[in-house]
Amino acid sequence: MARQPDDKAAAKFSSEDSALVRELALLLDETSLTEIEIERAGLRLRVARNLSVAATMPVPMAAAPAALPAASAAPAAAGPDLSKHPGAVTSPMVGTAYWAPEPGAKPFIEVGSKVSVGQTLLIIEAMKTMNQIPSPRAGTVTQILVEDGQPVEYGEPLVIIE
Repeated sequence: MARQPDDKAAAKFSSEDSALVRELALLLDETSLTEIEIERAGLRLRVARNLSVAATMPVPMAAAPAALPAASAAPAAAGPDLSKHPGAVTSPMVGTAYWAPEPGAKPFIEVGSKVSVGQTLLIIEAMKTMNQIPSPRAGTVTQILVEDGQPVEYGEPLVIIE
């Protein structure tokens, strides 16, 4: 036998609720969230996105080493060298690196720039907070290892100063 309360709850779903579902789905797209849940006036609504990225990623990763084993060895060797470089400035946090204080503004540094101790090299946005990354030493910027707007990990090399 069917339960009556569930049938009544389904009957209360209105066109306003449909509009709310659409708004929440758009919010998922705009914010890159995977799930939103709200409760209002006794109605609980959960909108979730089913991401299949994990299912598609193993296929190219498995094919790449078989196709070009020599090419995959070269980037692996280059990565550790940069992180162990004596002039490497590493990320103190996980976030998004930006070269300038705002979009369209002049970058803090460029390759060839002379920097002093404490000078801002770039900023990392973490949890909606902009964190200035100061230079730990004086010298010349020889490499900028991250792109503007690139996500960075803790300990990842950002800049080489010599």
